[in-house]
Formats: sequence, structure tokens, C-alpha cells
Amino acid sequence: MRKIILDLAVTLDGFIEGPNGETDWCIMDDDMEFDVFLSSIDTIFYGRVSYDMWGNYQPDENASPDEKSLWKEVHSKNKYVFSSQNKKEESVTFINSDLLNKVNDIKKQSGKDIWLYGGSGLIKTFIELNLIDRYRISVHPVALGSGKPLFEDLKKRIELKLITTNTFKSGVVQLIYEPIQF
Repeated sequence: MRKIILDLAVTLDGFIEGPNGETDWCIMDDDMEFDVFLSSIDTIFYGRVSYDMWGNYQPDENASPDEKSLWKEVHSKNKYVFSSQNKKEESVTFINSDLLNKVNDIKKQSGKDIWLYGGSGLIKTFIELNLIDRYRISVHPVALGSGKPLFEDLKKRIELKLITTNTFKSGVVQLIYEPIQF
């Protein structure tokens, strides 16, 4: 069965974005091999706000060829948007009801793993429904002091087992965990 992977950048003090939504602190080094991660997935799950911001994002004309290539690869994936709004858009599937059953049906389909992109509301829902199979959390060497926390208002404790740790030249430390099933 396909896995749902939460791959996310977080600050040292636990925020996924600053108080004004800023993510300018995110570092993208070539030794992170993000292209390898992208080749391991064929589907992306977005919340509506995250999709509106990033689902069709195009780098500006002065962006490096690597950045343009990265976004082209991201946009080649199957996209699912979880939203209370009933929208339609070509090449995107919108899910606005029966989330648990629809996600489990998608996981049973043949294909590669699934990237849970976010936003925070969708991540929280997936945590509460125990739908995340792997947490790939990249801790960036910056503290913001405030912003949107990754783990906010959890209803219950999440027990995780560390699978591997990767350290990058920028000082980013990637922690990969899987949930401990009781």
C-alpha cells in the first residue's frame, strides 16, 4: 500500500511559517536531494489555502534552471485538494466529504507514495485520523519566536519511532519518523 508522507520544513522552535505566513527562512540545498523525494511520489495532497498559494506556482523568469525544473516536477504530480468548497479545476481532484474513506481508497490504488503538502489544518486532520505513515521533518537552523506551529492543539499524543537522520551542509537536520502503532 502507498504511504502518506508529511514532508515539511520547520524552524528550530517548531514553526512551519512565521507570524505573517513567511517561509523565507527555508533553505533548499542541493545535498538535500529533494529531486529524489519527488521521484518517490506521484501524488500531492493539499489543503485549499496551500493549493491556492503553491498548487500552480511558477517561478519568475530569473529563477535558476534547477528551480524551474523542480516546480515542473512538482506540477507533474496528481493533485488532490481538500476543501469545504465545491470547486472544479482541470487536472485536480477536489475532496470535500468522506475524507477518511477517500484517502484510504487513494492509498490502495497502485502508484508511488503520496506527499502530504499541507497546510496546517489538513495536517492536523491527517494526524487526528492517523493517516500519516511517515514524518519527514526538516529542522532549519532559525528560531522565529512566533508563527504557525507544526503540532498545535493535538487531541492525543503521537508516538513516533526515529527511522533515520540526515544532516545537510546548511545545518538543516532532517528527522524521519514513523508512527508507533499500538
